[in-house]
Amino acid sequence: MSTENRVEATAKNIEGKIQEAVGNVTGDPEEKAKGKAKQAEAKVRHTTENIKDEVKKTLD
Repeated sequence: MSTENRVEATAKNIEGKIQEAVGNVTGDPEEKAKGKAKQAEAKVRHTTENIKDEVKKTLD
């Protein structure tokens, strides 16, 4: 498990939530969509790290 990768994914998720909220407040659908995309990217990164952990457990 890479703590650094998990921290980066969490930061990306938070950034996406903020960007989505700004899009909601300003009524900017493009900003909102970009925020959601960042959150989706963060979810993929977390899933990747989870898979890495499971593979490592299996090999150990």
